[in-house]
Amino acid sequence: MPNVSAFLDTDALDPVVPALIHPRTGAVVSYPDLLSRVRCIGNGLQEAGIRVGDRVCIYLDSSPEYLISYFAIWRIGAVAVPANIVYKEGELLHALRDSGCSGIICGSASKEIISQVKDKLPGLSCIIMTGDAPSGYRSWDALLEKKPVTMRPVWCDFNDPCQLQYTAGTTGRPKGAVLTHGNWIAALEAEREVLSFVKGDVYLGIYPMGHVGVSWGIAALRAGGTFVIMERFNEEEYLQYCRDYRVTVLSGMPPVIHRLTGAPPGTEEYLKTVRVVISGGGQLLPAIWEEFDRRYAIPVANSYGLSETIVVGSGTATLPGFPALTRNYQSVGVPVGYTEVRIVDPDDPEHELTAGETGEIALRGPSVAGGYWNLPDETREVFRNDGWFLTGDIGYLDEGGVLSVTDRKKDMIIMSGWKVYPTEVENVLMQHEKIADVAVFGQHDTMKGEIPVAAVVLKPGEHLSFEEMETFCRSRMAGYKMPRRMVIVDELPRAHGWKLLRRSLREKFGEES
Repeated sequence: MPNVSAFLDTDALDPVVPALIHPRTGAVVSYPDLLSRVRCIGNGLQEAGIRVGDRVCIYLDSSPEYLISYFAIWRIGAVAVPANIVYKEGELLHALRDSGCSGIICGSASKEIISQVKDKLPGLSCIIMTGDAPSGYRSWDALLEKKPVTMRPVWCDFNDPCQLQYTAGTTGRPKGAVLTHGNWIAALEAEREVLSFVKGDVYLGIYPMGHVGVSWGIAALRAGGTFVIMERFNEEEYLQYCRDYRVTVLSGMPPVIHRLTGAPPGTEEYLKTVRVVISGGGQLLPAIWEEFDRRYAIPVANSYGLSETIVVGSGTATLPGFPALTRNYQSVGVPVGYTEVRIVDPDDPEHELTAGETGEIALRGPSVAGGYWNLPDETREVFRNDGWFLTGDIGYLDEGGVLSVTDRKKDMIIMSGWKVYPTEVENVLMQHEKIADVAVFGQHDTMKGEIPVAAVVLKPGEHLSFEEMETFCRSRMAGYKMPRRMVIVDELPRAHGWKLLRRSLREKFGEES
């Protein structure tokens, strides 16, 4: 089975077509240059002692360097551990320590946090830094100057790990989903199918590269297209890039699509080259989807998948060219590629439900992760012996096999595509000296889908303002995880005196304020 990075070596990739465009820096990377840089960084990793199976973290903002790092790590048979640049010290340290990383690729803007974590990790032997690299660190720019002539990708088995994708669960501690070369190869082919990617397509990506949503951009490269990289969403720049680069495939999410429905007249001109827009990471409300469809007449690939399935690698989507799949603007489509979907009884996953019955969504296919890193109990709980993965999401299949997602079994909050896990946030808030108890739950928000809200029980005689809580959180967690609202309560609702009833909090406080 070939290494997932091997497609970069084909002569079919046009040297004239840009592979990567980074508007913020003005960087344009051709396919030959992309391959050369991947070989250089891969060579540098090997010179630093990184071997097959070693884990290497990527801690950069979305950029050409992030993508090159993925390919370089995969190419030498090592395992990528993507991290989000907004991670604070504790969050980054957990990923590095849990995965047993031997190396990290980072930027000079992260010198302080890297200095803090490296002293706690004696096994972190290789640090490659972009920009101004201090003494003792390897310089990214210096590695590129070596320009190795050839560097074949390491031959890998279908089941050889190439990535640990950290995703939290009910315990609140992030878990590393083990993704393989075979998982990724299948995912890229499935995403090419969903979007009908061809040579010459231009894809504008807004998903953080530390997230599996980067796979849409890699699928564009697999087809010989161009990946235009945007670090984070800004409506004015988003529209400008669409027009300037004649974007054909547009990444989006429900809040973005919502904003486009309210954009000024004439916005249609910015999107006139777009033939499909992706939506995922949360529910796209039917009224918003319908309004977008009527105004722009651009098909929405409404997609369903998880980190553990590399988005639609083993998932579903509404396919452009098949408008009936939208099912009154409510569905997430049909299985893609070699995916199978079934609905099971949440209390008895061996019992499959019939069409129209609501239950837990289970997925099976070639991009389902092999399990969670060093967590055998959690793995057995959701990765079944017969290949089915229990998603924790609730939905139903209609008579035509079209999937609709109706709710979530888990308490996860999805805000603008970001996944917020209540227990992780609660664990931080419980460190506050004034807080006796706390529960985090989701509140509906028209623009963001949901926002995290903290229900706080204070210690006797204490007072706590929202601003004080916000300051406490800001230095301890990524910004997207921070509660957007706080309510003070006398006690938290619990069943039998111990089981927290988040549903009661959502019912009482969860309406949009």
